[in-house]
Amino acid sequence: MSLIRSVMTGVGAYLPPVVVTNDDLAKVVDTSDAWIVERTGIRERRRAGPEQATSDLAVEAASAALADAGKTAADVDLIIVATTTPDLTFPAVAAIVQRKLGCPIGIAFDVQAVCSGFVYAMAVADGFVSRGQAKCALVIGADCMTRLLDFGDRTTCVLFGDGAGAVVLVPGEGRGDATDRGLLGFALRCDGTKQDLLYVDGGPSTTGGVGHLRMQGQQVFRHAVVNITEAVHAAVKASGIEIGDVDWFVPHQANSRILAGVAHRLGIDEARVITTVSRHANTSAASIPLALAEGIADGRVKRGDMVLMEAMGGGLTWGACAIRF
Repeated sequence: MSLIRSVMTGVGAYLPPVVVTNDDLAKVVDTSDAWIVERTGIRERRRAGPEQATSDLAVEAASAALADAGKTAADVDLIIVATTTPDLTFPAVAAIVQRKLGCPIGIAFDVQAVCSGFVYAMAVADGFVSRGQAKCALVIGADCMTRLLDFGDRTTCVLFGDGAGAVVLVPGEGRGDATDRGLLGFALRCDGTKQDLLYVDGGPSTTGGVGHLRMQGQQVFRHAVVNITEAVHAAVKASGIEIGDVDWFVPHQANSRILAGVAHRLGIDEARVITTVSRHANTSAASIPLALAEGIADGRVKRGDMVLMEAMGGGLTWGACAIRF
């Protein structure tokens, strides 16, 4: 039985030029390079300039993805931006990106699932593409997480960076089995009772301000390793594959210990894990497409490879998806 799959034909990434090392942070925060590396694996991160908004980062990544796919802004009829740090309360970053790219009138909106946002956005886009409601979709993960940090809290301010990644999805006909190119399956989860483990203490209808990121790191770590593993197995089952079929594991880049813990529980060789956390830190919704773009650019991820992606973020939200590149 044939069916329409959401096929990834282009990938793009953008990192702001400003590099902030652990030693740079140690000048303003009671921390050290050794302390940060030991606990997180992070050595540096990027910071958006004061003149850069999330939409600016998103446009750069989207432009690169369109070029990689051989498409132009005129082809785009769906834009979904996964972000926690919008330019404005409204309109959506996706609408701003549409204007800045010069795309025609189409569908454009944001998805807010924090670090899980890109996986959520991929699943949402698949609903449009696979049903013939979009012919060229831009799925973007973009965040300026450094704008949410309290630099008086050394346990969180060292963890995050800024960046954007994007992919182009187009409809492609498949046979309906795991040999098809495209998005094969996904699993999305949320447990709102765990809100206090990872949240921002501000918002338009509560404080009237942006607020700062707050996190109970040990609790998040515990939930991440257990819950992500379950979601990955669910996504793999929905895709009709086995863990052993996965060529590349592209996890959310939150913490090197979480990456290693999840890979170990899944039985995935660390050589098949694409890791950028040491140089990017946690870029929230941008981390998966940034890592994927790097894996493709350096030749590791090749056409036809099975790619497994997963993430966990505030909410708590988490999820996974499998796509044959």
